[in-house]
Amino acid sequence: MAHPRWNRVFCWFCSWTICATLSAGVLAAEQDNMSEAVRHARGLSLAFRKAAETAMPSVVTLVAKTKPDPDDLRRLLNDPRFRRLFPQDAPGESQEGQGAAEHPTIPNVGSGVIIDAAGVILTNNHVVQDAEEVIVRLQDGQELKATEVKTDPLSDLAIVRFKPDAGQKLRAARLGDSESLKIGDWVIAIGSPFELEATVSAGIISGKGRGIEKIQRGRLLQTDAAINPGNSGGPLVNLDGEVVGINTAIASSSGGYQGIGFAIPTDRAKWISQELLTRGTVRRAYLGIRIEELTPQAAQKLKLAPRSGVFVADVVPGGPADVAGLKVNDVITEFAGERVRGPRDLQDVVEQKPIDSKQTLRIMRDGAPVTATVTLQELQESSLRTRP
Repeated sequence: MAHPRWNRVFCWFCSWTICATLSAGVLAAEQDNMSEAVRHARGLSLAFRKAAETAMPSVVTLVAKTKPDPDDLRRLLNDPRFRRLFPQDAPGESQEGQGAAEHPTIPNVGSGVIIDAAGVILTNNHVVQDAEEVIVRLQDGQELKATEVKTDPLSDLAIVRFKPDAGQKLRAARLGDSESLKIGDWVIAIGSPFELEATVSAGIISGKGRGIEKIQRGRLLQTDAAINPGNSGGPLVNLDGEVVGINTAIASSSGGYQGIGFAIPTDRAKWISQELLTRGTVRRAYLGIRIEELTPQAAQKLKLAPRSGVFVADVVPGGPADVAGLKVNDVITEFAGERVRGPRDLQDVVEQKPIDSKQTLRIMRDGAPVTATVTLQELQESSLRTRP
């Protein structure tokens, strides 16, 4: 029989061996997990890099030069706090005090994306609106003057044309399918924030179907990819390098990036840009009604699910909806085969339908379903207060 002391030594040795073996196994497993995590991180990094490399050559910087409002400039020149900065003559005044000289232009810097290699750029309306001159700065630093600018203030989109040099090869961006985006999908924003050209920031799709006061028509994508002044008009890109949105605005209490940015979906931008390129303006179809959100209280009263339609608050006499028989207090639940959950949903689908086309609506009226057929008319400027 073995001596008890040697039994204890043997047991201790066995325990130590088992612990060491287990520890080595755990360490090896952790190293394997870490290696796998690093591989995933590098894979994502590579995806971001490839997406940026694909889209970057199509991104441009736009410098729009505008003249300040004379009244604003005059008020500034007459402000004693401003005049104290210039002990001699105030800027813009001659020594004889003959009044303001020629007003200087104020540059507004934004971004854009080439959608046609012949020299067509898609950007925001607010980047180029009222500009006397627009300079297109390409990725290689070359600057060219825009030859034509067409804008659509309602959607905050614009088309800028320029003439490339002979033999110059431009790369047009690939426009992706924004409707297929899901909340949580990775995206990158490319532009010139604070004039830092070719800046890339990454984030995800935070929401869809958003609406903001700044843009009267259309639903927006929400993203947490950093968007700052100068990013406006630049592309929001998916991991395939396809443009899925045009960066346009932020929600902020400070005026700077706070994690909430908005982009115009490319599915809508395609339609707007085609209208601007072919007609020079955007023709929109309309129903001739004023609509409101279907509140939970109203939905409960009408025995409908929340966000299952839009409430008809008013009908324009003689308009398409009036002719089709729509009435105040109707709830539109479907238009042209598409479900309607809110005012922007209905507005978005209606205005992109062909003018004079016949479309079917499904309505809840006094608790009963009703079907109506409407012939759409063109939205006139005098009807812009009417939605949709």
